[in-house]
Amino acid sequence: MPDRLSFKEMCARFDVTPRTLRYYEYIELLQPEREGRARWYGPKECARMTLILRGRKFGFQLEDIRQWLLIYEKEGTEAQMRTWIKMADGQLEELAEQRRQMDEAMAELKRLRDETADSLKK
Repeated sequence: MPDRLSFKEMCARFDVTPRTLRYYEYIELLQPEREGRARWYGPKECARMTLILRGRKFGFQLEDIRQWLLIYEKEGTEAQMRTWIKMADGQLEELAEQRRQMDEAMAELKRLRDETADSLKK
């Protein structure tokens, strides 16, 4: 990987839209170097982007991700890791509840579908 990525290269590397990348900068998740109007993203910003996208994949809100990234800057790796464990535990509970609700909805839908199919056979 080159030392720095341009705005366009960053979008391509992480498969995000320019609007997304600008928004992440606007809410201070990313802070690229600027040279005039050009933005340059170094290894730190690429690492942050990886963490942001991973957090989004797991269902974390952007503000929670931003706060978590700030912990590293203010308190260091250990504090960030401890916070991550708490956040992950909370998210795992949330995902388990969503799964329970989804299973319940699917079971009800299947039951109603089967009832309707049975009534057509009569």
